[in-house]
Amino acid sequence: MEENSKTGMAEGYWLKQLSMSPYSGSMYHGSPLLLSILGPLTVKKIGGLSSDLLCSLVSVVADFISAILIRATGRSLVRAHLHNWKSLGLDKLIKHNEVVPSGDVAALVYLWNPFTIVSCIGFNTSPIENMFVIMSLYGASAGLVPLAAFGWVIASHLSLYPIVLVIPVIFLLGYGLDAPPRKLFVLNNLQIGEERSADHVELKSPSDKLSKTNFSWWRVIIFFLWASIWTSYVLILCAISMKEYGGLGAMFKRTYGFILAIEDLSPNIGVLWYFFAEVFDFFRNFFLIVFHVNILFMILPLAIRLNHRPCFLAFVYLAVSSMLKSYPSVGDSALYLSLLVLFVNELAEMQFTFFLFCGYVGISLLSPVMHNLWIWRGTGNANFYFATAMGYACFQIILVVESVSAMLNYDRKIRKLCNKV
Repeated sequence: MEENSKTGMAEGYWLKQLSMSPYSGSMYHGSPLLLSILGPLTVKKIGGLSSDLLCSLVSVVADFISAILIRATGRSLVRAHLHNWKSLGLDKLIKHNEVVPSGDVAALVYLWNPFTIVSCIGFNTSPIENMFVIMSLYGASAGLVPLAAFGWVIASHLSLYPIVLVIPVIFLLGYGLDAPPRKLFVLNNLQIGEERSADHVELKSPSDKLSKTNFSWWRVIIFFLWASIWTSYVLILCAISMKEYGGLGAMFKRTYGFILAIEDLSPNIGVLWYFFAEVFDFFRNFFLIVFHVNILFMILPLAIRLNHRPCFLAFVYLAVSSMLKSYPSVGDSALYLSLLVLFVNELAEMQFTFFLFCGYVGISLLSPVMHNLWIWRGTGNANFYFATAMGYACFQIILVVESVSAMLNYDRKIRKLCNKV
């Protein structure tokens, strides 16, 4: 998409250099702060390096930082996975050499994913947005509240949709890392208490035994305080940057308003551009509300069912957002696919994995071919390209449904094992 590509950023920076609003053109609709930082790289050479190479290097650095944070988050999840099994008395049923180092695998998947490589070569802002999303999840999983708030605020500022990640972040800060349903820990604690009472042995630390069920409101309050501070800083800097070009009102209208109104119907890998190109203007506002609220309708049920697995919940939210967002890019898929790999141990029995892999490969090959036939050669039509977008959306739906089902089945499996033990 031109909105978050080098071309759009170059136009916005060029207009700003001419003392015009960076949003007076038709291409740039991103953050004014990002334009101030990366805009000069799109038109100038530094140290003999071309602007294309400089932009690609920025994407590579952002992706490497993201991979490091994914790896660290994955290692924390593996440690929590082993600790939870031990707390439930199931550690004898699992061998340490059978536990896949999901963090290392996820980092490699993110770095070598063709979607990630394409984003680096073409340079759009997706690698930078992904970096802040991962930073927020890492900060929350590691207990670094200021870092979690900073990543969430910047990610939401850059692309709006990561704002839904506030729920997984709250669960991470309140409950901790992914674990089996908390009811299992309560039942296990009660059984241990009954056994020790029968033996006239007192519990040493009841609070430790119930730590899996307590919610840390204090850390959540601190998170919102830090989020307010970072939001204030961002808005102040944006106001200073847009002081001569209409202020914050113009920025909100040309960034978030542009995302919500779906004004640009240029072809992309999503499905909304085709739908709103065909829909009658009389019904446009109605369907805008329907599509945007559709994301919100999924938030509460998923949060209720998966509140004990906040990192996995974040993956589901990102996958759903990438399907229904106004201007999706391949960088969105690179992000949620790498987060999915973090749960390779839990999703080992997931169905249709080979089918989904072949589907993603097929769509990745067919989509540019159909785009070329339609846009450049004129031998195809919009239906050819839109068919690949529909297929891509269907595969994403299957991926989300099957992964959630596999995770719930994994929780049922743990429950059965606890009952046997």
